[in-house]
Amino acid sequence: MISEHFARKNTLFFLLQWLLLATVIAVLAGSASALFLFSLDWATATRITHHWLIWLLPFAGFAVGWLYLRFGRSVEGGNNLILEEVHRPANTIPLRMAPLVYIGTVVSHLFGASVGREGTAVQMGASIADQFTSLLKLNNDARRMVLMAGVSAGFSSVFGTPLAGAIFGLEVMAIGRMHYTAVFPCLLAAVVADLVGLMWGVHHTHYAMSLIPSLSLWTLGAVMAAGCCFGLAARVFADVTHLIGGVMKKYVAYAPLRPFIGGVIVALAVYLLQGDRYIGLGIPVIVDAFQHPLAPWDFLGKLAFTVMSLGSGFKGGEVTPLFYVGATLGNALAPLLHLPFAFLAGLGFVAVFAGAANTPIASTLMAIELFGAEIGVYAAMACVVAWLVSGYSGIYRSQRVACLKHRVVPVGITLAELPAWQRKNSRPQPPVDEAKADS
Repeated sequence: MISEHFARKNTLFFLLQWLLLATVIAVLAGSASALFLFSLDWATATRITHHWLIWLLPFAGFAVGWLYLRFGRSVEGGNNLILEEVHRPANTIPLRMAPLVYIGTVVSHLFGASVGREGTAVQMGASIADQFTSLLKLNNDARRMVLMAGVSAGFSSVFGTPLAGAIFGLEVMAIGRMHYTAVFPCLLAAVVADLVGLMWGVHHTHYAMSLIPSLSLWTLGAVMAAGCCFGLAARVFADVTHLIGGVMKKYVAYAPLRPFIGGVIVALAVYLLQGDRYIGLGIPVIVDAFQHPLAPWDFLGKLAFTVMSLGSGFKGGEVTPLFYVGATLGNALAPLLHLPFAFLAGLGFVAVFAGAANTPIASTLMAIELFGAEIGVYAAMACVVAWLVSGYSGIYRSQRVACLKHRVVPVGITLAELPAWQRKNSRPQPPVDEAKADS
């Protein structure tokens, strides 16, 4: 049992117990992510080779929806379930979350849904890590640390960014607050999980950024302006995804029919609009955004295909599509702001993610890990501005407000609860009877 008493009394014991536990979690999560990434490569190559598979997307969506309806009701909350268990520990996350989200995501990519991969890696990492809760009889504090370590390991191993992965596991739980008690297990799990993935032969995409402008008032102002655009894109992405999901749940009672309908819409859109570049991960288009001008509407295309895929119930993550939206939006803004394409594509890559996930620090570190330390100041400014402009919206509805961005809202409220609170407080209050008040 992880003893809080000994952890406080003996720093060496604390380090040793978490060195062992975080390493085991990292090895398991990193190995699972490696298998997942290899499976995604196969699914993407198969879909490209057999273009007709897109017409089976509705049936694939129905099958995944039925699978979750039959076996996955307790884990369909996905990333939000993990956040809820960190804030209010109740039940150990079932291990079946890992194979279910793995199968669901690979199937989604095989048949052409526009989804990502981060959500799958995070859910696999957290569900694997949480099995140690009952095995070691962990208390709630130790369980939170285990879950955050699993999140960090999954995120780090799927993107090859250990520093960003470590901070993501700490920062994503609540807006404006990090659990520093878990910084050691999260950092260790992120670093080891990344190394494990590399040992299995995982290769991460390299994004070339050859020119970073010198620091000046004009460049800093242009980056802040771009950050506003990135924050708006993040807000639209999150809000429209939740809107489609809410409409689907309201009007389509049978859950497997929701991804079936979404699959029909996506497949028809791919055929009618020649939208192959907007499905799957879209890594080739992201790489192109760093190299030459793209169509200025590419970010809208990816946003539309992704919110329909995720909102209708296909499994996967949001982060890689957010990278796509940000990189192509930055590419479109570059001529307007007289800045290099690769530079703004890189800033958009991380800033839209920062605004949508409410993780500006992790996103800044990701920029430094991917593009070099010289971009640090610009990335920090773009990510913070995008985080502010995105407001109290986000892709994770179970995030809690621990620090106010600008507008006053109740501290501790979840993003899912905010709309009802806002409607309640926007209603006009009845006039006060001054005579009765005086009496």
